[in-house]
Amino acid sequence: MVSNGSERPVIGVTTYLERARFGLWDTDAAVLHKSYVDCVYAAGGNPVLLSPVGDWRAETIGWLDGLVLAGGADIDPVRYGQLPHPTTGNPSTARDSAELALIDAARRLDLPVLAVCRGAQLLNVALGGTLHQHTPDVVGTVEHLPSLGVFGDVEITVEPGSRLAEIVGESAVVRCHHHQSLDQLGDGLRVTARAADGTVEGVELDGARFCLGVQAHPEQNTDDVRLFAALVRAAGQGGTP
Repeated sequence: MVSNGSERPVIGVTTYLERARFGLWDTDAAVLHKSYVDCVYAAGGNPVLLSPVGDWRAETIGWLDGLVLAGGADIDPVRYGQLPHPTTGNPSTARDSAELALIDAARRLDLPVLAVCRGAQLLNVALGGTLHQHTPDVVGTVEHLPSLGVFGDVEITVEPGSRLAEIVGESAVVRCHHHQSLDQLGDGLRVTARAADGTVEGVELDGARFCLGVQAHPEQNTDDVRLFAALVRAAGQGGTP
């Protein structure tokens, strides 16, 4: 844990569980876009990758100062009481389980959390919320995911007085790559940003030291690390041991 202002807070970042090719290998791997760790480090934190397989409890993550829940695969709809939509991808059940455990542990420790895209969706599910499994069915547009591997630029309106507004202002253009989005909110969450089509783009957990979910991908702009910097600042302030 951070003991003084001269040390970099240790920020855990969750990883994908995917088939990957690197070096001589084509194998199952725990992987992550390097932009996440670049943003955490540029914001003043020490990034540490967290495996999607592990014993993640409050008792085992006390060495962390903050947590980033990264983007990734669709969450298993069983987790929020629905059958799969035809467009819903194959879930990574091991990753779902590991990250739900991390969310529970982070809440018990009041650990600062930045939840990105899938991370925001999983945070909502962990708190009893549900998801739109295919957002274009709801809003009639594809601007949040123009095509696979292509990010859409989406203008959002941010709730005045919210933590998110303090960080990015009351409007912003964000990079989006998602076909799912938050529907019914989980316990304690409140909406702090929406796109023009009504899609939830930001949520915050009331009563938490710092728990912010964004549907967009702030790691895609390594020149703007304000969200990561806010997480690192909160992580460096210490909290309940």
